[in-house]
Amino acid sequence: MTDLLECRKEIDVIDKEILRLFEKRMKVCEDVAEYKIHTGKKVLDQKREQDKIEVLKESAHGEFNELGAQELFQQIMAISRKRQYQLLTKNGVENDTKDYEMVDALPMTGVNVVFQGVEGAYSYAAMRAYFSDAVNSYHVKTFRDAMEEVASGKADYAVLPIENSTEGIVTDIYDLLTEYQLYIVGEQGVKVEHVLLGIPETSLDEIKTVYSHPQALAQCKKYLESHPDWKIVKTENTAGAAKKVHEEMNRSQAAIASRAAGELYGLSVMAENICYNDQNVTRFIIVSAHPVYEKSAAKVSVCFELPHESGTLYNMLSHFIYNGLSMTKIESRPITGKKWEYRFFVDFEGNLEEPAVKNALRGLEAEANRMRVLGNYGQQEEQ
Repeated sequence: MTDLLECRKEIDVIDKEILRLFEKRMKVCEDVAEYKIHTGKKVLDQKREQDKIEVLKESAHGEFNELGAQELFQQIMAISRKRQYQLLTKNGVENDTKDYEMVDALPMTGVNVVFQGVEGAYSYAAMRAYFSDAVNSYHVKTFRDAMEEVASGKADYAVLPIENSTEGIVTDIYDLLTEYQLYIVGEQGVKVEHVLLGIPETSLDEIKTVYSHPQALAQCKKYLESHPDWKIVKTENTAGAAKKVHEEMNRSQAAIASRAAGELYGLSVMAENICYNDQNVTRFIIVSAHPVYEKSAAKVSVCFELPHESGTLYNMLSHFIYNGLSMTKIESRPITGKKWEYRFFVDFEGNLEEPAVKNALRGLEAEANRMRVLGNYGQQEEQ
């Protein structure tokens, strides 16, 4: 019978030898990095790595060991690249963040701010919470319109909803962020407290039609299901629904919106606490045409596209893990014109001035088909 203790002793000896050879390899890797620093040669040489792995696989014995050798050396090579990225950063070699400018604080007075919807909408509340009263604000009809206002220079900032704690991401915003060369410079959370609004002195028995934005309707689904006879009609925003009920003065109509929208349009609260999640919060982003970030910024947002190959997402995420960066969110969106291929969006904690962030971004930029830093920003307190 095999002696387990002896087997473990032998493994310990082998592991020490593997560690010695690994460190020897990493020392040579540092010499390679020095060469690339002086010549400008890229860290990743995809063909060289693929050719080398094929040779090593052929030298292994048996199908299991062939696959094991492939995975082992893929990881060793990935670690070697990460060390080279560190040395490039340490030696001041610029990467994709060179165009970003750090500022003590964003300009917040006398600026033009656009939001989607109308006064009384949650976007309006987010704008009021983030900016001082010393701004010129105005509204537009669609998210795209808001992006266009910033891209054209008519507005300095746009306030846009990107995520709700109940219903998830606002997909249109993610798609627009990749279409427009704009940057996230701030964020604002707003607690969403939907109420049912109607003409004053109207009873619930009189209601036949309820208007609101699709996300608000979804967030109040359970309440609406308790009134199966009501007709549900989608609108572009919650405040717009309240405005419609006010303008038409039809006692059979009601809107799901904020209490503030009801006060603005002279409507009465017919029912409150109608959202099934009492921790219902929407996160809004502040978008600018200028790649700036505050010195105190603590979150980075990036998006990247990957080769359609096994293990590529794992390799990308390892850049965050290896540099000790905490990811706070990951989402994917299909890439138009490329069937079953996806663009990934990642939020992680950090500042563009930090070496760990620079290392991770350098790796992403080198190994993704396409990578873009969407912004570096801080987090305001919820309203």
